[in-house]
Amino acid sequence: MDEFVKSRIKQVRKGDQNAFGEIVELYKDKVFQLCFRMLGNSHEAEDISQEAFIRAYINIERYNIDRKFSTWLYRIATNLCIDRIRKKKPDYYLDAEVAGTEGLTLYSQIPASQLAPDEEVSKIELQEIIQNEILKLPEKYRAVIVLRYIEELPLLEISKILDLPIGTVKTRIHRGREALRKQLRHI
Repeated sequence: MDEFVKSRIKQVRKGDQNAFGEIVELYKDKVFQLCFRMLGNSHEAEDISQEAFIRAYINIERYNIDRKFSTWLYRIATNLCIDRIRKKKPDYYLDAEVAGTEGLTLYSQIPASQLAPDEEVSKIELQEIIQNEILKLPEKYRAVIVLRYIEELPLLEISKILDLPIGTVKTRIHRGREALRKQLRHI
């Protein structure tokens, strides 16, 4: 995939906008999920995802083609999410009820799996609890927890995305896990 992306980036640099559309198609779901996990709100995640792709397109000349594109793109998205978190005061309606339903949240819109309905409800409730607790973490811990455990990225890539030494990433992951553990004990 890296060679495919690199060839598309070269085309974009030559003015081919359709080539960038192909890049967006490859990464749009991953970037949205990253933003959603960071922000907890699908509308904001969609806005930030779009902004990340716009910034990537505008700054494509600055991208070092010898490096992994996804790392560069995730870094843009993560920084935009952190900026959004810092700019807004906390709100506690992130799991707002879907209009016209009785108690259903956006989490209930996750596609059905092979689990039994009661197991699915338990799983969704647990995901909701964990997501709410992740959203209460300071953004420096939230970012590393989402990148490591939700996006399952390796430490080195997280280090590059956040532009932090790997030791700092490890420390923040440890402290974020501990903070999350303490929060979950009180539930």
